[in-house]
Amino acid sequence: MADPSSYRPQPGQIPDSPGVYKFRDEHRRVIYVGKAKSLRQRLASYFQDVANLHPRTATMVTTAASVEWTVVSTEVEALQLEYSWIKEFDPRFNVKYRDDKSYPSLAVTMNEEYPRVQVMRGPKKKGVRYFGPYGHAWAIRETVDLMLRVFPVRTCSAGVFKRSAQIGRPCLLGYIGKCSAPCVGRVTPDEHRELAEDFCDFMAGRTGTYLSRLERQMHEAAEDMEYEKAARLRDDIGALRRAMEKNAVVLADATDADLIAVAEDELEAAVQIFHVRGGRVRGQRGWVTDKVEAVDTAGLVEHALQQLYGEEKGETVPKEVLVPALPEDTPVLSQWLAERRGAQVSLRIPQRGDKKALMETVHRNAQQSLALHKTKRAADLTTRSRALEEIAEALELDGAPLRIECFDISHLQGDDVVASMVVFEDGLARKSEYRRFQIKSFEGQDDVRSMHEVVSRRFRRYLQEKLKTGEWSPEDGGTDGPEEDDGRPKRFAYPPQLVVVDGGRPQVTAAKRALEELGIDDVAVCGLAKRLEEVWLPGEDDPVVLPRTSEGLYLLQRVRDEAHRFAIQYQRNKRGKRFKAGPLDEVPGLGESRKQALIKHFGSVKKLRQATIDQICEVPGIGRKTAEIVAAALARAVPARPAVNMATGEIIEDETPASAGTSSERGTTP
Repeated sequence: MADPSSYRPQPGQIPDSPGVYKFRDEHRRVIYVGKAKSLRQRLASYFQDVANLHPRTATMVTTAASVEWTVVSTEVEALQLEYSWIKEFDPRFNVKYRDDKSYPSLAVTMNEEYPRVQVMRGPKKKGVRYFGPYGHAWAIRETVDLMLRVFPVRTCSAGVFKRSAQIGRPCLLGYIGKCSAPCVGRVTPDEHRELAEDFCDFMAGRTGTYLSRLERQMHEAAEDMEYEKAARLRDDIGALRRAMEKNAVVLADATDADLIAVAEDELEAAVQIFHVRGGRVRGQRGWVTDKVEAVDTAGLVEHALQQLYGEEKGETVPKEVLVPALPEDTPVLSQWLAERRGAQVSLRIPQRGDKKALMETVHRNAQQSLALHKTKRAADLTTRSRALEEIAEALELDGAPLRIECFDISHLQGDDVVASMVVFEDGLARKSEYRRFQIKSFEGQDDVRSMHEVVSRRFRRYLQEKLKTGEWSPEDGGTDGPEEDDGRPKRFAYPPQLVVVDGGRPQVTAAKRALEELGIDDVAVCGLAKRLEEVWLPGEDDPVVLPRTSEGLYLLQRVRDEAHRFAIQYQRNKRGKRFKAGPLDEVPGLGESRKQALIKHFGSVKKLRQATIDQICEVPGIGRKTAEIVAAALARAVPARPAVNMATGEIIEDETPASAGTSSERGTTP
């Protein structure tokens, strides 16, 4: 591991101008490529104290052994050169998008004498018109099958075309009217090319003019009593309308735009792109990438734009490119995109209307893509087994941790402190075993004491279950606790092999101390620090760093993230219920149970405010004196503006019934 100061350039050597720089390792391999408005300022940021750098940046500069740079005239040139070098050197510390699948496009080979319509994958070729990409090849074939009735363009391969020309007979499509049969001379090359151009115009979104022309021809044929021709035109119009229905209008004014959305976590990111042409979604594609460099959403968007439009034969740049976050060098990127398109390009974040709604749809697709990617990894038995083995090896456990429990603390500035416990068995979530805890109040915000409390409570219940009279005793030996009548272990009676806490050394120490105080020494403890993704062990000064490609690290992250999600959900539910009570919170001596009973009985605070004292007394547990206090408090509390649920940010309407339901994942609160 190199010391960055050993290869730091001398002061004054680095020019203060735009350029692209490369970090190389000791074997002269390029490990990172970047661009900068000012090379001097950007490179200086890498040679500060390593402790102040982002962990991924620190890993890169300590892996590198030298740095070099190339000066360019403009920032646009720097952007182009950066992309070229990333493609050429494939640096290990640069974000690299990989397609989650190969996307097919509808291609029309206008570079041939007799253009052919076909499904095509891979790099784009010069002289070929492309539409898409589409999610599935069958979707293209369905659309083409409908349109061949109106545009009987050649779809056969070169071999079939040549054979039909030799024998003087067209293929089946020629006989059923879905090919104009240029192979046997039914149409001239110019007539066939005109058909192909009409096909391309229709696919490009210029549908209104063509449909109007067909309708006019149909009416003229009917007036001339050419009913067979009119019927054929009617069927052609119907076929085209069915083809158009497959791509519903999502944006008005026949907008051409690409929408890019990003879903990410600490280690990975998924990018989804919708191609809208003529106001209709013509294609969709997506990528998944490892976040090997310190990059935010704006940086991921910049990389996605380079990947999408950087190739010479890449996607055609539309008039608008809508993104979730603007990159740092937005003017430079806009200029680069304008040069690629040959006209002005609008690069912006949609704020309202149909475009914002469609962007939300693209973002949901990105989230589903990332979740599906993670699910595929988690569902593989071999992968899960390898993950458990890697965890056991890294933490020096006696065996694979078949049951893992993870704890997380959640609060809002020290209020409503709660904790979650999630359980993974054989690498899969076991939601029926999830538990949630309310934490006792401490002075100030103290995650360490909260972690000590929740681990103590969980394992104290474990010991209580084990020591129940007549069911089990310490002299019996074994590790399993008592069982219910149906043979399943009782709550908290089944111990984990590994306890994971969300946090670093302080949280790990607190959890280990809680176990030692209870005399439990056969349960391993570790912590996963979110920012650094480091694994901390009790009593160790340095963390265990698992490789980024490690399935063990991936499993620990999934466990930690699930505990965090479950804790946040519980904490938000608690806050939501508390804020929905509104003025009742100010009534002295009125606890949560009686507040909920009042809301449940009347349905809303508004209806409770309209009730008489006698009606309030009908609620179980509410006496006349309490009813008078409640009525007086509600009379004083005149709402000046709608209440807001602080958990969700939504306006709480008075008429909305209070929810009495609970989450199916909640489990039992000890």
